[in-house]
Amino acid sequence: MKKYILKRLLISVVILVFVAFIIYVLMRCLPTSYLEQIARQKSMQPGSKSFEEWMEQLAATYGMDKGIIPGFISWCGRAIRGDFGDSWRWTVPVTQKFQESVWISFVMGGIAFIFEILIAIPLGIIAATKQYTWVDNTITVVALACYSLPTFFFASLLKLVFCVHLGWFDLGGLIGRNYEQLGPMAQLLDKGHHLVLPIVTLVVISIGSLMRYTRTNMLEVLNADYIRTARAKGLPESKVIYHHAFRNTLIPLVTMLGGSLPGLFAGALITETLYSIPGIGFVSYQSMVAGDIPFSMFYLVFMAILTLLGNLISDILYAVVDPRVRIA
Repeated sequence: MKKYILKRLLISVVILVFVAFIIYVLMRCLPTSYLEQIARQKSMQPGSKSFEEWMEQLAATYGMDKGIIPGFISWCGRAIRGDFGDSWRWTVPVTQKFQESVWISFVMGGIAFIFEILIAIPLGIIAATKQYTWVDNTITVVALACYSLPTFFFASLLKLVFCVHLGWFDLGGLIGRNYEQLGPMAQLLDKGHHLVLPIVTLVVISIGSLMRYTRTNMLEVLNADYIRTARAKGLPESKVIYHHAFRNTLIPLVTMLGGSLPGLFAGALITETLYSIPGIGFVSYQSMVAGDIPFSMFYLVFMAILTLLGNLISDILYAVVDPRVRIA
């Protein structure tokens, strides 16, 4: 197992270097840049230098005056030391802005992820065991509806109903108007109140695919020969389903859930933007729109690391959920 993990980690490092280089090239080829905006603003001030002179000065300051290869090598050297530079959009160190926003997305994504598992997997199992009944048809229709809902449409619908017509929630933001006058516990509840609709949005648009995936794999397992043998031996149906069948259904589910790891830290860009939640998804969107290369580079490479880590965790968990699988 140790040899396998070490080998996978080394391969992941090589893949990460190539992914980071591709991201760096794309960032350098952006048609607009925050540097241009700064240089243009400074050049318009009375008695200031020209736009070209400001661009040369700012490019030298941020290392953008080098070629792509030397610039990437320079970026890698700073990244290894944990120095990702200052964000052009937020005028603070990249890591500082990341730490301020990532935990909001992690809490929101983590809660939504737990609800997604608690709702989708049991419903998928029920649909499989009640195949072609009204229960199965109802769950299938709900799953397809959730899967087909566009995020922006469903979020806008929730805001229209619960914010505009009922007035139960604010239209956006993480805190209320009187947040500063509240006590510590009340402040925490206020933030939780503002996260209700974003979490509901994330759960509803996510459970459809997991329900269908669970149902499909459960049906495949229930039709296997060893399940028929278990039933022929007189085992209780609950033991056949939840002990024998469900354990084998976990193998493909682990793959899907392991790939969901980046989503816990990545933030839901559309959802956070629509609800004005200052999570990592919203911050990264604002940074990319502004041409903030340092922050965008860090965020995209961080996403690549999480994706590689999620795949590694999925492979390792195979041996945990299925004794037949052993990693040599």
